[in-house]
Amino acid sequence: MSMNFVKPTRRQFLAGTAALGAASFAGLKPAFANVDWKKFAGTTLEVNLIKSPRGDILQKYQKEFEELTGIKVNSEQTPEQQQRQKAVIELTSGKPSFDVIHISYHVQKRQFEKGGWLADLTPFLKDPSLTEPSLTESDFAEAGLAFAKDKNGRFGGLPFSVDYWMIYWNKELFAAKGVEYPTTFEELVAAAEKLTDRDNGVYGFVARGMKNANTPVWASLMLGYGKSTVEDGKLETATKESIEAATLYQRLMTKSAPPGVTGFNWAECQSSFLQGKVAMWLDGIGFAPPLEDPKKSRVVGKVGYGLMPKGPAAQAAPTFGDGIGVTEGSANKEAAYLYCQWAISKEMGARLLQSGSGVPFRNSIVNDPEVLKGVTMPQEWAKVLSESAKVSQLCLPVIVPVTEFRDVMGVGLTNIIGGADPATEMKRATEEFAPILARSEG
Repeated sequence: MSMNFVKPTRRQFLAGTAALGAASFAGLKPAFANVDWKKFAGTTLEVNLIKSPRGDILQKYQKEFEELTGIKVNSEQTPEQQQRQKAVIELTSGKPSFDVIHISYHVQKRQFEKGGWLADLTPFLKDPSLTEPSLTESDFAEAGLAFAKDKNGRFGGLPFSVDYWMIYWNKELFAAKGVEYPTTFEELVAAAEKLTDRDNGVYGFVARGMKNANTPVWASLMLGYGKSTVEDGKLETATKESIEAATLYQRLMTKSAPPGVTGFNWAECQSSFLQGKVAMWLDGIGFAPPLEDPKKSRVVGKVGYGLMPKGPAAQAAPTFGDGIGVTEGSANKEAAYLYCQWAISKEMGARLLQSGSGVPFRNSIVNDPEVLKGVTMPQEWAKVLSESAKVSQLCLPVIVPVTEFRDVMGVGLTNIIGGADPATEMKRATEEFAPILARSEG
């Protein structure tokens, strides 16, 4: 295989094995019997989706929803950045052209709550004529509830798909050096350094080093020290724990990572791992499908999927996710809610999971043996997914200026990889970001 293959986009990667055979889905029984699905027949819904494998799955099976309900759906997928800009412009006007919107919780949650842009779905969830019995609050992973509910407990959307961060590891490289999979941060550092063999171009660890993209890596490590980057509206980015996490990041990225890592986003990390040159890679579980594809990967059959190791204070699977909600400006809220409920149903969630296109937030789907039988990824992948759900914690802060946060902290982290002092950089970045955060909440 040529070493300079064209890197697919993140979304193409996530699409992975998106062709799902009907046979793997055949064992599931539709759970749509209890709701009057035809109640809003004749309604037309406008649906605004993020261009992604999740959007693809919803569009692929849209006709099933239309047949089930008699509701006509006009759906459009837009690339993430444009979709976010369009959403803000239309939702600010109070008269959006769409009834349903697909949202990136880890970027948009606070912004949407502050704007009051999403309808409260709590009464719909409690209405047995609108909600099938298996859709209960207790069925959502904890992180899904944290994303979907505001501080008053109202549901502004339903949790749709989650991305847990975990460790991809090369079993062949580990076996050659007699190293066990690390279960703690200390073991992670020791393994990374033992597995690094610069003379042969082999590195023990890789993660994002590029400005902005690198912030979730450090924030993930910080969770292991028992801290989030922002707690109760207060920046925790210059605390002892934050600096320890930044120091750990510096050590991993300077002693065990490939040269030029400050220019690495997820694609460069994945490329190094695919070529068999990296022993461990920390990133989202949704990047798995290409690793098992012989056309793209030199490590097929050698990949281990590992739960995030335990930090000094906690074991946490860093968590990102998206949701689907009804706009406050919609004239068809109940019909739109039926669409959202269908989108996160067991049937649709199974399709999402089995194809590797995403991971549902619902425990009843990810823990169902029948669903797991149809998963095209290795069983170890499904196991780490289930284990991650039990220790999942939100990684990025729930604030409006998430992008600026990633930029400012990211510059500090890039400087740290370059040899700057972690404490100095984290304090400087915190001072720079504090007024931006204060203004956003004003």
